Amino acid sequence: MTPDPLRIEEAISRSTPLARLQHLLKESQARLAVVRSVVPSALGAHLKPGPLDEDGWTLLVANAAVASKLRQLLPRIQDALRARGMQVTAIRIRVQ
Repeated sequence: MTPDPLRIEEAISRSTPLARLQHLLKESQARLAVVRSVVPSALGAHLKPGPLDEDGWTLLVANAAVASKLRQLLPRIQDALRARGMQVTAIRIRVQ
């Protein structure tokens, strides 16, 4: 007799690596929400959350113009993340 299949949430919670990955994904999405709240809405539409690791967070952007503007706004973005209790070591901006 085969055991009942696990629900995805249960499988993730039982696996330390998967649970960590899920946590990092949620944290990256939360950071993106903060960024979108402090940049112009037209700019926020061109952003996607990227990987979060020990070295920092990657913010994926649609094109070089968006990347350039975000680099100008980095101090504001970093302040907003810190104000919400998020650790900011580095923010990498990558054109996707």
